Amino acid sequence: MKRILITGAAGFLGSHLCDRFIKEGFHVIGMDNLITGDLKNIEHLFPLKQFEFQHHDVSTFVHVPGELDYILHFASPASPIDYLKIPIETLKVGSLGTLNLLGVAKQKNARILVASTSEVYGDPLVHPQNEEYYGNVSPIGPRGVYDEAKRFMESITMAYHRFHGLDTRIVRIFNTYGPRMRLNDGRVVPAFMGQALRGEDLTVFGDGSQTRSFCYIDDQVEGIYRLLMSDYTDPINIGNPHETTIKEFAQEIIKLTGTSQKVIYKPLPQDDPLQRQPDISKAKEILDWEPKVERSEGLKIVFDYFKSLSKEELLKKEHRNFS
Repeated sequence: MKRILITGAAGFLGSHLCDRFIKEGFHVIGMDNLITGDLKNIEHLFPLKQFEFQHHDVSTFVHVPGELDYILHFASPASPIDYLKIPIETLKVGSLGTLNLLGVAKQKNARILVASTSEVYGDPLVHPQNEEYYGNVSPIGPRGVYDEAKRFMESITMAYHRFHGLDTRIVRIFNTYGPRMRLNDGRVVPAFMGQALRGEDLTVFGDGSQTRSFCYIDDQVEGIYRLLMSDYTDPINIGNPHETTIKEFAQEIIKLTGTSQKVIYKPLPQDDPLQRQPDISKAKEILDWEPKVERSEGLKIVFDYFKSLSKEELLKKEHRNFS
């Protein structure tokens, strides 16, 4: 049985990756310090013999006993509300955490895939964003802690690949949504749905003309799986190229939820990207991958998930570990 280490295992994306690799017949070692993750995302896996969990911060020394075939490094705060509250931890997990895991991969002769982000493109001057674009990022802006952590992650991963001959993969993840997102994590899908369920007006930052492209979690996981199993070592975009404005998206949510809230407008946060759309030509050509789930279908699944949450979860304003 192949063994895989998945960091950030109790997070939104990490937990779905644990599910996928269990389904594919792997022995999965999940690792998470639970600063933004939640054990309830993976508690259904605890009875399984092929799953084990380590409560650990990858920014400190990482030790995994036994052989290891693959590593997926997905540990990191992933939304502005998180990384603006824990900026140092965000920088450390992208730098020290990546360094530690590259060291483990080298020691174990394991293939490692690191989770980069569309945020490496910053507020892009090229649209849509392809992998050759170097980005437009402010290293000293409030969002720089996340953007630069991920850019460093890519740099050191390629350095280990070139210098040590390490078997590496880099995925640049664009906006992804699905069940197990935290309602209060600040990203637009849970933010709008939470506001709709609580009977609050929907908050749009700026004039709502900024764009996002939303990829359903199952599509994202499939793209990551294919990349890991491919021979491609340069960064690759995985996301949904179907773009929508935030204003249009707010109206879509109001229609889906059957609520009658107003849309209210607030100032745009500093360095918030105005356009976000992946060029997925490489993913199509190299991985034979493109998203399959329509946004209307995916949003209905997510809304049903959020509707099933307890009133306490629906009203929770802060993640417990930040208070």
